[in-house]
Amino acid sequence: MAKELRIVRKVWMKPRGKFITLEGPEGSGKSTHARLLAARLRSAGQAVAVTREPGGTPLGEKLRRLLQHDSASEGMSAETETLLFMASRAELVRQVIAPALARGAWVVCDRFADSTTAYQGYGRGINIKTILTLNSLATGSLTPDLTILLDLTVKAGFARLHRRNQRVRAQKDRLEREALAFHERVRAGYRKLARRWPQRIKVINAARQVAAVQADIWRLTQHVLRA
Repeated sequence: MAKELRIVRKVWMKPRGKFITLEGPEGSGKSTHARLLAARLRSAGQAVAVTREPGGTPLGEKLRRLLQHDSASEGMSAETETLLFMASRAELVRQVIAPALARGAWVVCDRFADSTTAYQGYGRGINIKTILTLNSLATGSLTPDLTILLDLTVKAGFARLHRRNQRVRAQKDRLEREALAFHERVRAGYRKLARRWPQRIKVINAARQVAAVQADIWRLTQHVLRA
């Protein structure tokens, strides 16, 4: 009887959903392509949850404002910044990502753990092993099925940011105001991560037109669809 119950559970259990993250330096188009990918997945009949980091939960959104817009009106150490990102991530995984995957939905996330490794690790100089250990704790060792790294030069990314900010009359956020040398370290860090985990992290040239970039993203996503 116990064996039969295990078989019945296996037959009726929903398969785990798939988890795709989009990463890249400032201005690389992560938010745009997360939205477009989610729409295409829905058109293909998939249930999709779209979220972002930092944010995605009530607590996470408060931390996002603190991290991006200097809402505390004071400076922030690299260690404090790192731990606040981790706190937002831990909440997002447990409140949004893990439940969605468990019910069989796909999750598309604008930034995830690799962002902290690139920005606070390679960018700020926090020990990479420490970052990876903290990421493991924050995520419960959850790893994306696919990470799209939208790569473009820092100069091109900031030209896009300038146009966007002019269009919506926005100011640069706290990280966007960092020196170009910081952002060069971040971009180099992302490329190191892609070399370290080539099976998961796929690099796409984000300097092209949106349609061309999205076509490459969809091509890579189809491999996950068939898995």
